Amino acid sequence: MPVEITWWGHATCTVRDANIRVLTDPLFARRLAHLRRRRGAVPPAAARHADVVLVSHLHADHLHLPSLAELAPGTRLLVPRGAPRAVPGLRRLHRLRVTEVMPGDEVRIDDLLVRVVPARHDGRRLPVGPHRSPALGYVVEGAARTYFAGDTGLFDAMAEQVGPVDVALLPVGGWGPYLGEGHLDPGRAARALARLAPRAAVPVHYGTYWPIGMDAVRPHEFHAPGDEFVRLAAVAAPEVAVHKLGHGETVRLEVAR
Repeated sequence: MPVEITWWGHATCTVRDANIRVLTDPLFARRLAHLRRRRGAVPPAAARHADVVLVSHLHADHLHLPSLAELAPGTRLLVPRGAPRAVPGLRRLHRLRVTEVMPGDEVRIDDLLVRVVPARHDGRRLPVGPHRSPALGYVVEGAARTYFAGDTGLFDAMAEQVGPVDVALLPVGGWGPYLGEGHLDPGRAARALARLAPRAAVPVHYGTYWPIGMDAVRPHEFHAPGDEFVRLAAVAAPEVAVHKLGHGETVRLEVAR
């Protein structure tokens, strides 16, 4: 059975596997604080439908309360341990079935298994304050093993802690001209790909949002990461098929284990 990956922009993807729809870090906004959606339409209403939604960490461009409020009643929502305490608005989303998870947890949804894996990223909602939650990645196991990295830096034990995967959804950029600690740029993402050695990869988290008023500040950091990742991945991991998607585009992958 094939797995289908649709990239809606930023870190928002739909993974369809084993007749289950998985939605990652939903962000359906034209604008978020100082960020404006520069490329790709806001995802259509159909993108809001999922059997399970995965939230990688608490930053507002990944845990976006207005977008979560648009999900259908009864949708299963996996969030980092401690998220409802750190983000009180989560507790008001009574229509959703919220489950707190941490690395090492496994959650089964019918024929699909979701494994929670570590990420190297600041998982706090705010840079100060007492509430901490881990940043997470997820491996969705059905017909394929699909790794959604969320936001993460490159770390030595990545391949060991993520485990064998068939498809990797890797962040390759950001929403500003400078990437800080705990992020992958195209070069680091290509090195991660070489360590993970999946059959296929899709670059995400680039070319969607950009700070208002910064159009002329290092614009190549907005436009170039996808193509740069394709180029560098061909050198670092030539055996991996990289699928650079446009916003709203879907790739269908036949994975034979």
